[in-house]
Order: sequence, then C-alpha cells, then structure tokens
Amino acid sequence: MKIDYKGFTLVFIALSLSFSAYGQEKNKETKKRPNFLFVLVDDQSPFDLQVYDPKSILETPVISKLASEGTVIEAAHHMGSMNGAVCTPSRHMIMTGRTLWHLPPSAEFQKNTAPHELDKQTIGAVFNRAGYNTMRTCKKGNSYPGANEQFTVVHDAVKRGGTEETGSAWHSKQVLEYLGDREKVKEENPFFIYFGFSHPHDTRDGTPELLEKYGAVNHTDKNSLPPANDKQPPLQDNYLEAHPFFHGHPELRDEERVSGVWKNRDEQTVRNELGREYACSENIDIQLGKVLKKLEAMGELDNTYIVYTSDHGMSIGRHGLMGKQNLYEHTWRVPMIIKGPGLPSGKRTKGNVYLLDVLPTLCDLAGIEIPETVEGTSFRPVLEGEKETVRDVMYGVYCGGTKPGMRTVKKGDWKLIKYDVMDGAVRETQLFDLAENPNEYLKEHKKEGEMLTNLAENPKYADKLAEMEALLLTEMEAYEDPYRLWDQPAK
Repeated sequence: MKIDYKGFTLVFIALSLSFSAYGQEKNKETKKRPNFLFVLVDDQSPFDLQVYDPKSILETPVISKLASEGTVIEAAHHMGSMNGAVCTPSRHMIMTGRTLWHLPPSAEFQKNTAPHELDKQTIGAVFNRAGYNTMRTCKKGNSYPGANEQFTVVHDAVKRGGTEETGSAWHSKQVLEYLGDREKVKEENPFFIYFGFSHPHDTRDGTPELLEKYGAVNHTDKNSLPPANDKQPPLQDNYLEAHPFFHGHPELRDEERVSGVWKNRDEQTVRNELGREYACSENIDIQLGKVLKKLEAMGELDNTYIVYTSDHGMSIGRHGLMGKQNLYEHTWRVPMIIKGPGLPSGKRTKGNVYLLDVLPTLCDLAGIEIPETVEGTSFRPVLEGEKETVRDVMYGVYCGGTKPGMRTVKKGDWKLIKYDVMDGAVRETQLFDLAENPNEYLKEHKKEGEMLTNLAENPKYADKLAEMEALLLTEMEAYEDPYRLWDQPAK
C-alpha cells in the first residue's frame, strides 16, 4: 500500500494550527485581567521616606519592600495649584488626566460642585465602563466630588485621629471589608480600589505608641513649646527658622494656624511636628501592609498593580515653611512607587511624570482606551524600561495666594523659581543646579561652596538664567497659563 506522506503532512499541519488557535483562544478566555490598588496619601514629602532619603528615621518597611519589588519614580511632580488647598486641583488632575489650567471649576472653587462633562471621563467612570468593580475610600473635602461619586462603592470620611476608628485604620478597614465581600460572593470581575488616607495631613494625631516611638506629643497649647525629646526626627538639612522673604499668601492657614505649630519655627516645635508626621506615616505603612497581606491570602497580589503616591509634598520646617504652598523640591515632588505584573523589580528611573499622567498610565496597563479628554501621557514605557523620561521639561505653579504667584521650570539639573506676589512688593528669582545643590540651599543656610546657594545673581550663570527664563515663558504659553510675571511680555 502506498502512503500519501504529502497529504498526511498537510492534514497534520492543519490539525496543529487548529489546536494552536484553540489554545490561544482558550488562554485569552482564562487569562485574568489585572486588578489595581491606587494608594494616595495626603501631604507627604518623598524625602520623609527612606526610599528617597536613606537618612530618614521614618520606618516604613511595607513601602520599602514595595519599592524593592517595583519601580521608584525619582522625578514625579504635581503640576501645581491656583488654590490655597493644593490638594484640590492635584486630585482633579489625578482623576481627569488634565493639566492645571484645563480643570473643572471645582478645582479652584470647591463649592462649585455642579455636574461637569469631565465627571464621566474620570478614573471611576472609565474603569466602570471597562467592566471593573470600583471602590473608593478617602478623606472628604478638598477633592473632586464629581469624580469621587463615579466609584460604585464609596466610603469617604476624614480620619485624622489616633485610634482605630478615628485614624488611618478606618480606611484600611473599608478596603478589607470590601475584599472580604468579594470573597464571599466569589466575584470574578477585576477590581480598581482607590485607597486614600486622610493622614499625614494635619492634624497629625498619631497613635499613642507611634507618637512615643518618635518622641512626639499632640501639642495643643499655643503659649508653650512641646517638650524636646531625643527620639524626635532631626531637623531637615534645609531647615530654616524663617523663609528669607514673604511667600505671598497672607494669613495662609498652613503657615499660621496648624494645630501644634502655628507660627512657630523653632527647633522644638519643628522636630515635634516631624515626629507627629512620622507617626502618622508609619501607621499608613501598617495599614497598607494589612491590605497587601489580604490580597496575598486571596491569591490576587501577583495580579494587582499597586501605585503608591501623594497629592503633593510638604515642608514641615524645610526652608522655614510649614505647608505645601511652595515650589521647592520637598513640596513640588511626590513619592511614586509602582509594582505589578510584568513590571521590573528593584528599579529606579527619573520619569519626569506628573500626577496627571496617572490616568492614561492606568488605562494603558489595563488595556483600556484612554479618554480623548486626557492631556497627560502614559508612562508605561518608562515603567517597562523603554524610556527614561516622559518629557524633558517640568513646569510648576502656585498662585493660590496673591497673583500671579510663583512659577517654576526644571530641565536636566537646572531649576528656576520665580516669585511675583503682594502686588509687586515681592519679586524674587532663584536658580539652582540640583546636581550640586539638591536641597536648594539659600545663602541663609550658610553652606560653603559656590554652588550651594541661589545662583540667580551670580554673573557666571547669567546665560543659564536667561535660558531658563525663556523656557519658563514657553511652558506657560504651552499650558495656557492665564498670568504673566513682572519681567515677561504682557499677554
């Protein structure tokens, strides 16, 4: 009998291709879509964390482990604010992926909560439409109400106390209960959890045991100083007893009325407040650990993207300031750590990302179409090692006080900050080489070395100053900044 080997081969190939296609289709059906845990803390400088400052005595082992297993973005920033409550526009930018001057009115006027067309293009709504189950817990107020209500499950409350019910543990409890409910009903849809905290924003009433660890007390007497304690965090390297000139926001709450601090900038007050900040931040770390442990027990941790960040940084004595209404690196930058399936571990990258890049990046990682309203850029290529940065130039704003306010621009190692406040009474320019002067020391810090100060008046750097000032104007024009500074051409 003659065997038709040619025909047999063709049939074999056809069957192989058929089985291969079936297998690929089956894999598509069985491959789980990734979950997302977006962790947002309130008022945390990246330099509080050992991830960004190895000298910090703040212990956050869960966050440090997250960094060692994921990617640390070195240069993540919020774009700025036209509002004294900096967190409000910041959270609008996170939710919408929009730039500062293109946000809904509620970003500037918190009481203007009328429905807006962008509400339906925010994180909760976008992930709902993509088949995700969405849940949110965070503080109430100074955020974006129209976006918050898009999440299917919402448990918001301000929790800045030192007990399980009044502090950060309350927020973790909401997430743990939500995950428990998913287990009970064997929910198969992927989840997006917006895990927000009310701390370490003041009032920084930490738990008694953590306050004791950092040598701090919840000081309430305006007429006395908190006790000194060797356990308290040391003063920051760029601490000053006062800022060299008025920053331009009269009667600003953060600089005058924070409980436990008020207008005091002495060493005892600042170190005690840092201790309170650290107590609140370590508690956040503890609560995050509970949620990650639960995800691991559920078998969901390895299939979950975890993003850890803050709405903006914080001063607490740096440069003689207490609040978030400035554009120094300790306040303009934010911590950002990302871990998830398929992403490299133990990586640090510059990034040059804004918080407004979060939404397009999350969509990109989830395989969801990015809304046309988004102006940010996905930094997935940065996370996957294809690029080092999203953009070359970073632009920042603060004009929540007198106008036009402060502006900054950064390119490479060089950074410019300009102040035009108090109806022209305060007009200042600062130029820093961050490679040589990462702490942005001023002459008042009395550091030795030509580069360890503001270089704006040093004739050696006149060309660099002119270059950076031209770059700032270009960025202001590109982002449709409605103001101009005193030495810029009128609009």
